[in-house]
Amino acid sequence: MASKAASKRLTKEYKMIQKSPPEFITAKPLEKNVLEWHYIISGPPDTPFEGGEYHGRLIFPKEYPFAPPAIQMITPNGRFQVNMDICTSYSNYHKNTWNPAWSVATIITGLLSLMTDDEKTTGAIETTDAEKRIFAKNSREFNRQNPRFKNAFGDM
Repeated sequence: MASKAASKRLTKEYKMIQKSPPEFITAKPLEKNVLEWHYIISGPPDTPFEGGEYHGRLIFPKEYPFAPPAIQMITPNGRFQVNMDICTSYSNYHKNTWNPAWSVATIITGLLSLMTDDEKTTGAIETTDAEKRIFAKNSREFNRQNPRFKNAFGDM
């Protein structure tokens, strides 16, 4: 159950994302749980992820915005292990570096930046650009068959 502060903040952030969505990113909370958000990162041009559609989720603690979320990727992508928490300075791995001013949009934008980089971190895997392109090609079909994607995004 979300605290009043978390619920208010996440509702405000959802309205901001709807009004001004970050480039390459779609994100929204589950209807029945404002603490679980699902996102789609569209693979940016001129990267091995181009044309891909990468589904993931953010799991916010009830203390948000005073504590960071867990970040996971659900769609196989060649960069991050699926269904495993990803270590970033803005995730639950580093509560001491968390800044309450960061938002859902900045978290996912940071994840996109990390995705297109080769920095090693917990939850990352190493694959070739050719392998990443194969994952990109197969990502949409994977998502359409995935019940969690259907639950979060319907027939999108």
